[in-house]
Amino acid sequence: MLMKTKIVAAAAALAFLAACTTDPYTGQQKIANTTGGAAIGAGIGALAGMALGGGNDRRNALIGAGIGALAGGAVGNYMDRQESELRAQLQGTGVSVTRAGDRIILNMPSNITFATDQDAVKSSFYPTLNSVGLVLKKFNQTMVDVYGHTDSTGNDQYNYDLSERRAMSVANYFYGQGIDGRRFVVRGLGETQPIASNSTEAGKAQNRRVEIQLSPLS
Repeated sequence: MLMKTKIVAAAAALAFLAACTTDPYTGQQKIANTTGGAAIGAGIGALAGMALGGGNDRRNALIGAGIGALAGGAVGNYMDRQESELRAQLQGTGVSVTRAGDRIILNMPSNITFATDQDAVKSSFYPTLNSVGLVLKKFNQTMVDVYGHTDSTGNDQYNYDLSERRAMSVANYFYGQGIDGRRFVVRGLGETQPIASNSTEAGKAQNRRVEIQLSPLS
């Protein structure tokens, strides 16, 4: 299965901005409820500067924007503090927080994030994403990789496309909160990376997820 990374397009960025409305109470921009999945998909282009493959291009873009890189022992302390705040914010939400070396992995099961076969984030999940967004804003030396996953039911290409759209929806939500799009790489991986057996319903439920991997800018 092809692992395609979305790259910026100025026209798509304009499409995303056109799909936004302003909350009359908070003054913040958000995606209009009527735009649907198509507008969300186009809107990923608004993640200006998204790196192809997320390697040195992304790192260089962030450093060039004046975001300093972490070095030495500062990395571990930085990720420790970020992990602690994420655990506090996400307690009881259904989102798991896993530490893997200098990376933090957030696992968002699809049953709390999306309706069946849909790519629009459930409104009931907004507060959880808001909590993650607050931490991402505070820890702005963090690079964010968003991966969409499905179970093995159905056509391979359909699963890939759905996983990609869901990952894009989550990334777009953070972008709408004012988080720098140059920090993001977004990929749909379809059914290629299961974490449980697809032979049972319980296993399939675990495989349907969006993962956010956080790594330090170093």
